[in-house]
Amino acid sequence: MNFEYILVTPQYAEKVALIQLNRPKELNALNLQLMLEIKEALISLDNDESVAVIVITGNERAFAAGADIKQMSGKNAVDMLKIDQFSTWDQIRKTKKPIIAAVSGFALGGGCELCMICDIIIASETAQFGQPEINIGVMPGAGGTQRLTRAVGKARAMEMVLTGKFISAAEALSFGLINSVVPIELYLTEAVKMAIKIAEKSPIAVQLAKESVLKAFETPLQEGLYFERKNFYMLFATEDQKEGMQAFVEKRPANFKGR
Repeated sequence: MNFEYILVTPQYAEKVALIQLNRPKELNALNLQLMLEIKEALISLDNDESVAVIVITGNERAFAAGADIKQMSGKNAVDMLKIDQFSTWDQIRKTKKPIIAAVSGFALGGGCELCMICDIIIASETAQFGQPEINIGVMPGAGGTQRLTRAVGKARAMEMVLTGKFISAAEALSFGLINSVVPIELYLTEAVKMAIKIAEKSPIAVQLAKESVLKAFETPLQEGLYFERKNFYMLFATEDQKEGMQAFVEKRPANFKGR
C-alpha cells in the first residue's frame, strides 16, 4: 500500500500491522488526505486475514498535533457540511479488528480524538493529551466532547475542553484515559507487545468482545447485557471455542484458526 502521508507495514510483527502517520514537519497534523489514507488502510487491513491487530503511531515528537487548521480556516458552515470530513472517522470506528495507539509527544485536538477512537492507548512519558480547539474559537468535532467525557468524567472533560489545557501522560493514566505509560524508547515496542498478545487469541472472539465493550458506551445496561449474551452464545458455533476449551482441559496452548 502506497500512500503520501502514512506508512503502512502489514506484517510489522506476526499478525500485527503498523500504520505510521508521516507528516513530521507538520507534527502529523490530520489533513483530509491523511485521514482518508488512514480510512483506506484500515479497510484493507480489516479484510486481510493475515492481520489480527493494528497499531497506529506517529513519531517521538508527535502522535498528531491536531487537525490541519490551514485547510479549515477559510471555510464556512456550508463548506464544512459538504466536505463531510467526519464520515472518515465513522469508518475508522467501524474497524472490526482491535486498534492500539502508540503515542509519544503531542496528541492534541484531532490527534487526541484519534487516540480515543482506538481501543487501547500506550503512551510514552513525553506524551501530552488535550482538546485545545477552544483556543481557536471552535470545539472538538470528532468525538472529543463525547469520548473524553466517557473516559475521564464530566469534571475533567469540562476543564480540558473549556480551557484547552494539556495533560501529561501520567495524568492521562491516572484519569483513566490511557492504558499505560512507558519510557520513550519503549512506547512502540510495548504497543506491539500488547498487539502480539491479543493476536494470539481467537480473532472471532476478539472481534465480538470488542463489539461488546463498545456497545457499553451506546446502550442502557440491559440492552448491553442482551447484546453481550448473544455474542457469547454465538462463539459456541466456532471451531475456536471448541479448540480453546479442549486446550484448557488438556493443559496445552490453543491453536486458534479464526473459524
